[in-house]
Amino acid sequence: MMSLLDAPEFDEKKEARKHSTLVGSGVLIAAIVVLAIAGFLMGHGWLFMNLPVEHKVGTFLSALQAQDYSKAYGIFYNDPGWQQHPDKYKDYPLQRFTEDFSTESDWKGPVTAFHVDFSKRDTTGTVVAATINGSTHLTLKYQRADGTLAFFPYELTRGF
Repeated sequence: MMSLLDAPEFDEKKEARKHSTLVGSGVLIAAIVVLAIAGFLMGHGWLFMNLPVEHKVGTFLSALQAQDYSKAYGIFYNDPGWQQHPDKYKDYPLQRFTEDFSTESDWKGPVTAFHVDFSKRDTTGTVVAATINGSTHLTLKYQRADGTLAFFPYELTRGF
């Protein structure tokens, strides 16, 4: 049986370490919660998880803006070496792709300016909304299975 007189000595360093660990854990949890909610509210996914896909769409749109349609086509199909097997993409050839992004089309002509706005995940990929030439909306879907981009027929809105 132990009495108060036999109690171990107070270890100030151990208590300071315990206090620091508790405070640090609380700050870390609070930071993760803030980042998770901020990413969602800003339209970039929980914990900003959609940013890599948004970056890929931004690279695609940059290639279109630079009128490097061959590079943009490779990004669209996630195949930088598409020139070695163009028959694989005969349903949507480079010529048609170039016409879609260089003439008067749904996107009001060539891409001269763009902004990747926000994105949302679904079960098969991520849908990214962008603004083209200041006023036209372009919505692309990143297919998680093969890394390709596809035109998304609906306009994406913020919120739930």
